[in-house]
Amino acid sequence: MKDTNILIKQILDGDKQAFSELVRRYEDTVFSFAFKVCRDREKAEEALQDTFVNVYRKLHQFDGKSKFSTWLYSIVTNNCLMKNRQRKIDEISVQLEDEQEQSTAGATGIPTPLDAVMSDELQKQLDEAILTLPVEYRVVFVLRDIEGLTAAEAADVLDISVAAVKSRLHRARKELREQLSEYVTS
Repeated sequence: MKDTNILIKQILDGDKQAFSELVRRYEDTVFSFAFKVCRDREKAEEALQDTFVNVYRKLHQFDGKSKFSTWLYSIVTNNCLMKNRQRKIDEISVQLEDEQEQSTAGATGIPTPLDAVMSDELQKQLDEAILTLPVEYRVVFVLRDIEGLTAAEAADVLDISVAAVKSRLHRARKELREQLSEYVTS
């Protein structure tokens, strides 16, 4: 597999195959993130297409000072937020990955039917709580706690300071804790 920087140079030199390879390499990541932000398959697919159109048009602006994936996340984020504004959608939700659910398995270590029901209920409550977060908190929450970006990477993606990322993430987590207090033990 070619290094991303080599692909970028080849694309800038006019190699269309290199762009196809770049799309194949990142399309799952872009779609997954767009779906977590938009929570709608059609909007996520549109964001995927728009993102790679933007990448193709603006690749010459990528300066290599940050990671390519950070630059790409910023384009996806902007496309998702544009869709939000264009369609006048008040809320964006995220879908947490199944593996991020915490099991309350019994003493045997094997989840019981009650554990599954409780886990599903907690997931539902968490999804609903995330829906109530302001968009700027939700996006930071998705980037940091779901996508696993560092505070600096999230700041680059959103073009805000690291302090602003930390502040928004703190507020998002605090709001979620308050909303989920009956489900979460301290």
